[in-house]
Amino acid sequence: MAEMFYENDVEPGVLSGKKIAVIGYGSQGRAQALNLKDSGLDVVVGVRPGKSSNAAVEDGMVVKDVASAVESADIVHILLPDEAQSIVYKKEIEPNLKKGASISFSHGFNIHYNQIIPREDLDVFLVAPKGPGHTVRETFTQGIGVPGLIAIYQDATGNAMKYAKSFAKGIGCMRAGVYVTTFKEETETDLFGEQVDLCGGISALIKASFEVLVDAGYQPEMAYFETVHEVKLIVDLIHEGGLERMWDSVSNTAEYGGMTVGPSIINEESVDAMYIALDRIQNGQFAKEFILEGLTNYTVLRAMERLESEHLMETVGKEIRSNIPWLADKNKKTKK
Repeated sequence: MAEMFYENDVEPGVLSGKKIAVIGYGSQGRAQALNLKDSGLDVVVGVRPGKSSNAAVEDGMVVKDVASAVESADIVHILLPDEAQSIVYKKEIEPNLKKGASISFSHGFNIHYNQIIPREDLDVFLVAPKGPGHTVRETFTQGIGVPGLIAIYQDATGNAMKYAKSFAKGIGCMRAGVYVTTFKEETETDLFGEQVDLCGGISALIKASFEVLVDAGYQPEMAYFETVHEVKLIVDLIHEGGLERMWDSVSNTAEYGGMTVGPSIINEESVDAMYIALDRIQNGQFAKEFILEGLTNYTVLRAMERLESEHLMETVGKEIRSNIPWLADKNKKTKK
């Protein structure tokens, strides 16, 4: 079982007097920077001029360009997109890092796949909240928090674990508990979950089931409700209490049908495909492919996004959501 830490496992005052530079102000950057600031820590945001820097200023953060933010920092927390981190690191972060400083991440991709090779004098640690940025911020303001992961890649000063635990407390993860892992484990399991289950698997499954019903002559609206809309209801039950709570909450018809048919849908062929995906992650093939995709301005990704947006399920879904008040309101806020 993984080792766990809570707030009472954090040594007081470890980050007192330390300057923290959060590089990037996207979803995670904003949430973590604000949480650290509200925890009483000395935080500066390093970002290029533009939309993100304007948002940081509006939030009351101290904002500098990346190089200036790094120069005075004891801990540089890198929250840029994975494909951009190595370029910014080599050009603007590494040349300005103080001797004996720390660099930290919320995803181990660039360290694990050798896109960033840190100097030997640096502490390198990971603090990864297990939730999207808006949830990290919202739960913090509610006095709770999301669970997280911590890992140490390089302990040059002997204080890396102390810093990681204190940092995790600063963003609120220690309230829910953090699990100790490694950069390798966090990176590979995170990528696997995204590709096979959370993003790739679920989206492919609901799109295929939607297409089957429409091809069989059912109205697209009915297909959408049964294969897309109700997914959240089931996932919420699993999230709250595992499969047991979900099976206990649905009808006997749904339980019997799900238990008998489910294994024929996700079968040995599906599992074989999962192992292939895992192998691509472990051997670096996916990382190489994704890095090259970024260097070519996301040619394949943008084409796939375009095709996805034109799918009948998306067209019907937009119309249905526009007629559901609370979903319509959420989509208006997203556009802003």
